[in-house]
Amino acid sequence: MKTIEIYDTTLRDGVQDVEINLSLTDKLRVAKVLDDLGVHYIEGGWPGSNPTDKQFFKEMQNYELKHARLAAFGSTHNPKHKPENDANLKSLIEAKPAVATIFGKSWDLHVTDALRIPLERNLEIIKNSIAFLKPHFEDVFFDAEHFFDGFKENRDYAMAAIKAAFDAGAGVLVLCDTNGGTLPDELRSICDVVRQELPEARFGIHTHNDSDTAVASSVEAVKAGASQVQGTINGYGERCGNANLCSVIPALELKCGGEYRCLPEGKLSHLTTVSQFVNEVANLRPFLRQPYVGRSAFAHKGGIHVSAIQRNSRTYEHIKPSQVGNEQRVLLSDLSGRSNILEKAKKFGYKLDREDALVGELLAELKDRENRGYEYSSAEASFELLFYRIMGWSKRYFTPINFRVTDALMQGEEVMSEATVMVKVRGQVEHTASTGEGPVNAMDRALRKAVERFYPCISEVRLTDFKVRVLSGTTQASPGTASHVRVLIESADKDSRWSTVGVSHNIIFASWNALVDSLTYKLFKDDPRKWPNHKS
Repeated sequence: MKTIEIYDTTLRDGVQDVEINLSLTDKLRVAKVLDDLGVHYIEGGWPGSNPTDKQFFKEMQNYELKHARLAAFGSTHNPKHKPENDANLKSLIEAKPAVATIFGKSWDLHVTDALRIPLERNLEIIKNSIAFLKPHFEDVFFDAEHFFDGFKENRDYAMAAIKAAFDAGAGVLVLCDTNGGTLPDELRSICDVVRQELPEARFGIHTHNDSDTAVASSVEAVKAGASQVQGTINGYGERCGNANLCSVIPALELKCGGEYRCLPEGKLSHLTTVSQFVNEVANLRPFLRQPYVGRSAFAHKGGIHVSAIQRNSRTYEHIKPSQVGNEQRVLLSDLSGRSNILEKAKKFGYKLDREDALVGELLAELKDRENRGYEYSSAEASFELLFYRIMGWSKRYFTPINFRVTDALMQGEEVMSEATVMVKVRGQVEHTASTGEGPVNAMDRALRKAVERFYPCISEVRLTDFKVRVLSGTTQASPGTASHVRVLIESADKDSRWSTVGVSHNIIFASWNALVDSLTYKLFKDDPRKWPNHKS
């Protein structure tokens, strides 16, 4: 089995994504998780480019990595300087990582038009930079920037650039598809040439996703002999992103006949958790349909599909979800059949018969509600509450009586929202009021104020997402402002996330229903005495 070195550049190339801005603390947290995952290299940043990256390397000197080696990124020296006088190279040495990775020009267009120096001078710069750095690091890697574009326009010069790096002692020659425009078959053929002309060199691959083929190209490069893959968690990066390590790693470990090993034994099953963690730190919503680690990667909605996976999951799943730490999900919608209901009941601990009257009742109720605009495939908490109510659960933690919301334009521009709420909690009627940043926030605050005194755990709930969708075709109402709307609310506490739904022609009432379900679900899932407990 061949070991493929995983070189993670989330903390450098990944943060060039337009939506990402990581603090020093964020970067330290991500580095620890990547080390726990077992990647071989963590590229912490470019210490010569900004204070945060410089401080990161300083702080990392206090950490002892268990699996990974720390790498710092930089460029070849300025053409106007000698290596020993170049501030960029000096900053790499001062950062004290195990590995230095420097990029240099391998496309003659960049040498003549960007650097504006003779082609031979660029080769000298590559050699001199690597030779200067070698004594200060365990290894020096050379990123051949724009290698594939350069190869296609001037093969001899692109090869001369990486040969110069190899002759100077670069441990790995990293072939970069910097513009992301090279398709996998073409990239593979170029890698084959590199292997033939430099058989004694180790080479790696660094692809960008501008043609949506970065993962496929990385796999092809490995098959051509690359021993290192550079990429980012969740494919973060500038423009269209980098090769997604959350896809590259399982593709190599699970799809290539056991030929490659990327992570230590047992670590592949941590991949989904790492993906979610990095999403959280980056404050980005997860891509639900992301292969392998996305929440919808193993989600099944059609009744025929569900019926098949109940017999054999291989019918509609290319791997076992647990191999990458993910899980199978069965969704509920107007496409659902009895198989979906039975599978959901099994998840909740009920063994129901296909012909059970409750199954038919639940299926009919589900389809009726979805016909009115409810969406339970993305609001599973609301469905779980509906399921238990039909099964006979009658406990009410609180009972809404009424609410009122007012909006007023104040001082010409500022709008004030105020909500009053009346609910019955443990036999007592609570009547509360609150202002808020908009009507939904005001309702949320007032409802919490009424319930939290009886259930302190409500304070743990935070609203993480709020979506409004205008529905068409659900009623005969006039279009536009008279349409029905669907409100989806995602909530979270310290342990989990859940989604709830409300539907009405009145957006405030739809929001109210989703909010009530959200708080009810929190109390329901935390209740050790919720009925029934036998789940037979």
